[in-house]
Amino acid sequence: MENTSKQWLGLPLNLIWGYVAIAVFMTGDGFELAFLSHYITDLGFSPAQASFAFTLYGLAAALAAWISGVVAEIITPQKTMKIGFLFWCTFHVLFLTFGLGNANYPLILLFYGIRGFAYPLFLYSFIVVIVHNVKSDSVSSAVGWFWMVYSVGIGVAGSYIPSFTIPMIGELGTLWLALAFCLSGGVIAMVSLRKAKTPTHMQSLSTKEKLTELSRAVTLLYTNKNIMYSSFVRIINTLSLFGFAVIMPMMFVDDLGFTTSEWLQVWAAFFFTTLFSNVFWGIMGEKMGWMKVVRWFGCIGMAVSSLSFYYIPQYFGHNFYMALVPAILLGTFVAAFVPMSAVFPALEPKHKGAAISVYNLSAGLSNFLAPAIASILLPYFSTIGVVIAYTVLYLAAFIFTYMIKVEQPGFENEFIAEEEVTTA
Repeated sequence: MENTSKQWLGLPLNLIWGYVAIAVFMTGDGFELAFLSHYITDLGFSPAQASFAFTLYGLAAALAAWISGVVAEIITPQKTMKIGFLFWCTFHVLFLTFGLGNANYPLILLFYGIRGFAYPLFLYSFIVVIVHNVKSDSVSSAVGWFWMVYSVGIGVAGSYIPSFTIPMIGELGTLWLALAFCLSGGVIAMVSLRKAKTPTHMQSLSTKEKLTELSRAVTLLYTNKNIMYSSFVRIINTLSLFGFAVIMPMMFVDDLGFTTSEWLQVWAAFFFTTLFSNVFWGIMGEKMGWMKVVRWFGCIGMAVSSLSFYYIPQYFGHNFYMALVPAILLGTFVAAFVPMSAVFPALEPKHKGAAISVYNLSAGLSNFLAPAIASILLPYFSTIGVVIAYTVLYLAAFIFTYMIKVEQPGFENEFIAEEEVTTA
């Protein structure tokens, strides 16, 4: 009976306040995304040092994304969200007070890194809430709404609000304001999800069995080659998203003369575009085929968009409206990888949970590798070197899509034909 709640266009109304909590929390978490790297360099640190802080943050986020699903199954998603919420608030205060406040680089790395472990515990555990409180044939649309509110928070509101608050209260004041949003989002979640259905099937497992289930997210990478290839493609998916948030503020603000507010509004336009493109490419994946959409519009589209994000602003200079063009292109094509979320469980139907964990791990590794690549290349090749590296990787992902053999509903005959050719 718990799973028969009313819906509005696929949005489960029994979890409506949980979605609100995600949007509010990720708004606070997203405040820093497009200006923190520039702020760290303003404190006297190098662009490479700023990129390394994001790299460490991404590594912690990748680890948390990997374990969040299984931990939520073991101790309940509500408790996991509470842990993530409390960790985020605690280490954000320490990060601002002793790290940024004292311009202490070791403490910046320590507290920002630990805080990076917190938000995936809060964010991804809500997917487990959805799975256990929504009818199985409605989970896809419910998760679609999840990514919608995620983008509204971390991308749109998380970029637009700082563009107005930074001129009034500064970067550090804006980061303190982020705490208010995350506190509000956490409290809303804790109150609204108290009575939500929780999984119990893993709580009776032995410690060894729980560790085995946790490790399956890694073992699938070498026991299923299609999962391994898909993981590689998913990692590349958001390289420009996480990488450009680190390197582009310095190019736009320091080199081209944009104000921080103008840059944040350009970045917000990218995220605003994804609100529509996520839905569009999800539908097109069902019509054209998952891998065709990923291959031609995701990989090739992102290769072209990444180059345009550098060359169009370089050519037109401080022109706000022309800067919106590559932002919109990037927002359009980054979402063409959306069908990958359906590919992973289809490749491992007997271990869908573990397959989704690999997907989460891959998403987290993208968060880690994007600034890592930037921190390695920036000192030697400047911004254009990083952009070219991302572009080459998107072209590599294009090649890897031909190695992924997945059976998509409605495309079985095409899959069988490919298998016969491969076998022959």
